[in-house]
Amino acid sequence: MGFQPGELVLHRNVRRGRIGWVRPARVVSDDERGLLLWIGRGTPVANEVADDGRGMRMMPFAEWITRSYRLRVGVWNGPPLLKFLPAEGAHSVWWFRHENGQFARWYVNLEEPGVRWDDGDVAGIDVVDQDLDVVVEADRTWCWKDEGEFVERLAFPEHYWVADEAAVRAEGERVIKVAEAGQFPFDGTWCDFSPDPRWKVPTALPTGWDRPPARP
Repeated sequence: MGFQPGELVLHRNVRRGRIGWVRPARVVSDDERGLLLWIGRGTPVANEVADDGRGMRMMPFAEWITRSYRLRVGVWNGPPLLKFLPAEGAHSVWWFRHENGQFARWYVNLEEPGVRWDDGDVAGIDVVDQDLDVVVEADRTWCWKDEGEFVERLAFPEHYWVADEAAVRAEGERVIKVAEAGQFPFDGTWCDFSPDPRWKVPTALPTGWDRPPARP
């Protein structure tokens, strides 16, 4: 299932059959290397929050799993974001920018390979974010990110969506070696990317944004 350049698709995170977040994105390219997406500032998004309005990161996981949930619609207020989901590998790579638009750093989001779906009027790709991440600076120095949250949630296997801690860490270590070596996509590719000026930021989430996940 291929996507077309300029097409608006939904990049969604799924947690045990529930939608964790939704981000509409423009397709930059979709080829043998993988899927490249662009999210503009002001894009409408949705995030799962607890019944009291707090997000998962605002409370201990032991409390989060006792709550009921809903999806809250907001907007992407961060700098424009480029995301690459490789054809092979359990991760994605994000290009973060400074406020002036210059490249700042890479962010390796460890996640299960995405599952694509197409309902005709709306299409997308669903992933399972595995929480542990790697931040790679422009000089290719790196550090783990969110390791505390990852370890905390692993203590609740009946509720957590990550089943194999070792596999997640191994994937991170594999990508770190690629980054240290300056190999694609950490070789400067897309660091100067500019979106098509004809692309408009959507004014609302498309109908069907909350359709059932394409994966368990």
